[in-house]
Amino acid sequence: MKRNDILWKSILEDIFDDFLKFFFPNAEILFDLERGFEYLDQELDQLFPPEADTFATRYVDKLVKVHCRSGAEAWLLVHIEVQGYRDETFPDRMFTYYYRIWDKHRKPITAFAILTDDCRHFLPSQFEQACLGTSVCFRFNSYKVLDQSEAELEASDNPFAQVVLATKIAIIGKKLSVDELYRLKIDLAKRLLSRNIPKWKIGKLMEFLKFYVRLGNDKMDGQLDLEIDHVVNQSHIPMTFEEAILHIVKEEAKEYGKEEGLEEGLEQGLEQGLAKGHLERDTLFVQNLLRKTKFTQKEIAELAGVTIEFVKEIKRTL
Repeated sequence: MKRNDILWKSILEDIFDDFLKFFFPNAEILFDLERGFEYLDQELDQLFPPEADTFATRYVDKLVKVHCRSGAEAWLLVHIEVQGYRDETFPDRMFTYYYRIWDKHRKPITAFAILTDDCRHFLPSQFEQACLGTSVCFRFNSYKVLDQSEAELEASDNPFAQVVLATKIAIIGKKLSVDELYRLKIDLAKRLLSRNIPKWKIGKLMEFLKFYVRLGNDKMDGQLDLEIDHVVNQSHIPMTFEEAILHIVKEEAKEYGKEEGLEEGLEQGLEQGLAKGHLERDTLFVQNLLRKTKFTQKEIAELAGVTIEFVKEIKRTL
C-alpha cells in the first residue's frame, strides 16, 4: 500500500498535464498549462492531519493549484484521491476534504476519486445529509479503473491512459498466473514504446509499470525489472518504426525474390511483413534488448515472443 501510494503521488506530478487532458478534452482551452502547477500536498496534510497510528491505512491525496485562461489571476484547485479498497466512509472523507479546502481558499474546487479496488459494486460518487429541512448533496468525479475498456486505453496516446491500464493489469493480475501477468506487463512496455509520447515521460511510465505491477516471483520480477531498466535508460532510437519495418520487409522480399522475381518477392514480402501482429512493437523491443542487455538471441526471442530468426534479422539490420 505504501509503495503504491508513493508511485501514484509521483506519477500524478510527473504527468499532471496529461491527467487534465484525459478527463477534460478541452483542457488546453480551460487551463493555462504553460504556467505549470503548484502542488499543495503539505497544505492538505495540515488541513487533514494523518492518523496518529502510523500503521493506519494511508490514502493517496493530491491538491493542485491550476491556472485558468479566464483571467491573469484566475485559478482553481484540483483534489485527487486514489482509493484502493472498499470503504463505506469514503464519501464522508471526500466531503470533509472539500469543505476544509473551501474554508481556507474560497476558490473553485473539482474533486476526483480514482478507485483502484477490485470490488465492482463499490462506486461512491456523492455525500448526502439531511436534517429537518436542511440538506446537503456533494457530488464528485468518480472513476473506476476496473470498469474501463482495455481496448480504448491501449489505443490512447495519453500517458495517463497507460497509467490506468497498468493499474488495471495490477488489479486483474491477482487472478492470473505469473506467466500471464509477465506477458501482459511485457506487452504494455512495448505499447508504451510504440506511442507518440515524449521519451522522458516514457521513462516515468516505465518506472510506474515496473514497481506497480509485481509478479510475486522474485526471479521473474528481477529479470523483468532489468529489461525495463535498460529500456528506460535508452538515450536514442536511431530507426523510426516505419524505417525498421520497411527495412526488414524489403530484406525478406529480396530473399523471396531470388526465386520468384524481385517485384513479386517485394509484394509477397510486404504482405508477409504486414501480416505479423504488432510487428512495430516487437521490432523496437528486440532492438532495445539487443542494444542494452546481455541476453542471448535465444533468450531475447523467448522474452519478446518472436522467433530466433526474427531476432537474428533485427540484429543484422542494426
